[in-house]
Amino acid sequence: MIMNKNDQQFIAQKIRTQYMEQQPSELDALRALDAEVKRPANVFAYVFGSISAIIMGAGMSLTMTDIGTTFGLENAMIPGIVIGIVGMVMAIANYPVYKNILASRKKKYADQILALSEKIMNK
Repeated sequence: MIMNKNDQQFIAQKIRTQYMEQQPSELDALRALDAEVKRPANVFAYVFGSISAIIMGAGMSLTMTDIGTTFGLENAMIPGIVIGIVGMVMAIANYPVYKNILASRKKKYADQILALSEKIMNK
């Protein structure tokens, strides 16, 4: 494959920038601050959602299979339904709790983010 001189210079410059020390910019700071706001809410939502799905699945397994006999339960239908409903309620509650965590984090960091974004936009 034959490249013209402009293409070669572009590729060389692209590779070169990967090895140059870069000073963190205000935009990088804004991105980091935005991630700091969202990360705790996202981690909570993923972990709590996964746990609630596992609990709901355990309830479904007790209800639909004979795995309850392994645990010594004669009739696993009722405990399975109760466990499944608990998991379902947890899964339903996950989103409102996530939104509350995110809203409180946004409120906490709003002044810093607005000031930094204003500074960037007015350059």
